[in-house]
Amino acid sequence: MNIDMLVDEILDSYNKFGLINRSNTENFPNRQNVVSVLQDLQSLIFPGFKYAEDIDPINIRYTTGQKVNNIIAKLTKEIQKSLIYTLTQKKGSAEKIEDSHCFKLSEKTAIALVEEIPEIRRKLSLDTMAAFKGDPAAKSNEEVILSYPGLQAISVYRIANFLHKNGIPIIPRIMSEHVHGTTGIDIHPGATIGESFFIDHGTGVVIGESCIIGNNVKIYQGVTLGALSVKKELMNKKRHPTIEDDVTIYANATILGGNTVIGRKSIIGGNTWVTESVKPESIITQQ
Repeated sequence: MNIDMLVDEILDSYNKFGLINRSNTENFPNRQNVVSVLQDLQSLIFPGFKYAEDIDPINIRYTTGQKVNNIIAKLTKEIQKSLIYTLTQKKGSAEKIEDSHCFKLSEKTAIALVEEIPEIRRKLSLDTMAAFKGDPAAKSNEEVILSYPGLQAISVYRIANFLHKNGIPIIPRIMSEHVHGTTGIDIHPGATIGESFFIDHGTGVVIGESCIIGNNVKIYQGVTLGALSVKKELMNKKRHPTIEDDVTIYANATILGGNTVIGRKSIIGGNTWVTESVKPESIITQQ
């Protein structure tokens, strides 16, 4: 079989099965472009830590402005795709969708995210300090920023969560699944997470979409904050637990259910299975 015939067969499969993402605006956002924007956002949040770049007092304004322009331009395009694609799926046609309206909304959201960067940095500074104070092995805040996967996952969550709360589809999940792949930590962008949050070690942590986590919460590797049922009709219900302030959850604990509340200052021991609410200041261990 020659090359032309091979190409024809592949193109024929495109026609038969679809699953092709073209570059025009009524198609799905491009994962590589979204990841590229995410990397620029991370370098704005922690300049000089994540990627090789020369930063000094002379050029920092120029490099910051360059990143901001790149983020707004790229993210606007990908948000526009996500909005048009989602509306097309609902209406069955892109003909009546106004691209200009979607572009304006996309640009407005991209700019709003950049405006949110100082607030995201404030929250992440608290998350960083929580990791430094909560882990005897941590020698500095800088070490936490450079090497702790928990902070990396939380930083992406705080970006993705802002987009999710502003009604942007698809892109927040691309971001969260990208960092899930690199850290082993799966935080749904729809979760609500308070300040000074620390994930120690982190591998295998799962935090569901409707989970609510308060301030000063610390969790270890393998913790699941999940749902009791995964039935599709429950998609708009609260399926995941609420974790109140100052709770510690040790490795491989599983806490399930939308009505499950872990009271403030409680300690959930390792390898426990919790499906009912726990009163404040409780200690739960495996029997």
